[in-house]
Amino acid sequence: MDFLMSGLAACGACLFTNPLEVVKTRMQLQGELRAPGTYQRHYRNVFHAFITIGKVDGPAALQKGLAPALLYQFLMNGIRLGTYGLAEAGGYLHTAEGALSRPRSAAAGALAGVMGAYLGSPIYMVKTHLQAQAASEIAVGHQYKHQMFPPQSWKAALVAAMVSGIAVVLAMTPFDVVSTRLYNQPTDARGKGLMYRGILDALLQTARTEGVFGMYKGIGASYFRLGPHTILSLFFWDQLRTLYNTYTK
Repeated sequence: MDFLMSGLAACGACLFTNPLEVVKTRMQLQGELRAPGTYQRHYRNVFHAFITIGKVDGPAALQKGLAPALLYQFLMNGIRLGTYGLAEAGGYLHTAEGALSRPRSAAAGALAGVMGAYLGSPIYMVKTHLQAQAASEIAVGHQYKHQMFPPQSWKAALVAAMVSGIAVVLAMTPFDVVSTRLYNQPTDARGKGLMYRGILDALLQTARTEGVFGMYKGIGASYFRLGPHTILSLFFWDQLRTLYNTYTK
């Protein structure tokens, strides 16, 4: 569960921070091995880079490399935080007296970090190649011509569905937990619930008593149910739309 929770949390954050990764990648490649003042600065600062990329490459370019970025975050952080969490749960970070051992904690953290970085490195390379891709007038660094999917590919629809599934499950699981408990609570003779007064009361009671993670109970099952459902829904929708456009022309 630690692997899944930490991986999904990192993916949720990645949806918002990936545009900054695109900007960072291009600014770091700008002027590579060239003396200051001998090259054209396409990106003067972070804000200028955002505007330039959005104008020239289009707003969607700010999410370039999102698919490998999500996979990288899920693997790296899932392995790193999950491994450390397992070590902590197994008691390996404490001495025989029960005190937290700093050397053991440091060693476990370092080992978990190395494992995550090693397994995630190939995916990070692909992410960097995709994020560096730009129109010729603002291109920096070597331009790899990778293409994740050919135009109108069903694979693109699958990846988009997987990404949206992560976002949906992170946003909706607390409300799903609450709705399940509201429907399942005992009632009095008039059918009024005996445990919760409504949605807000159920959210507050759950958060106060069980903590934030209590609001995400069953998130793994939710994703493995919602993920395939979202994937298949978007996949069939995309294919039906393609067929309609093909035969109505």
